[in-house]
Amino acid sequence: MKQFLGLKVTKEELAKIVQGFDNQDILTSGGVTLAGSRYIYLSGTDRVIRAKLGKFGVHCMKTQQAVVVSLYEDPIQPQQAASVVEKLGDYLITCGY
Repeated sequence: MKQFLGLKVTKEELAKIVQGFDNQDILTSGGVTLAGSRYIYLSGTDRVIRAKLGKFGVHCMKTQQAVVVSLYEDPIQPQQAASVVEKLGDYLITCGY
């Protein structure tokens, strides 16, 4: 179990996110769970996953060797989180990660 901003995120939760990049049906039916909270899956691609729960959102991006997971809250807008996460993800990809 890993600490994530004071939240306890399990290996199983992270593994499901990783699987969701290849098979979004898992997330469509079960949502995205982080630290025991289940977020509603909004959309995704083979590189990006978006989910929301009330005023909280999740934006994830897969690189070659890592997955960047962002948890944000109002007043941060989804587009702002997406921009930061995807720029970081693109940078990691250019560095071989």
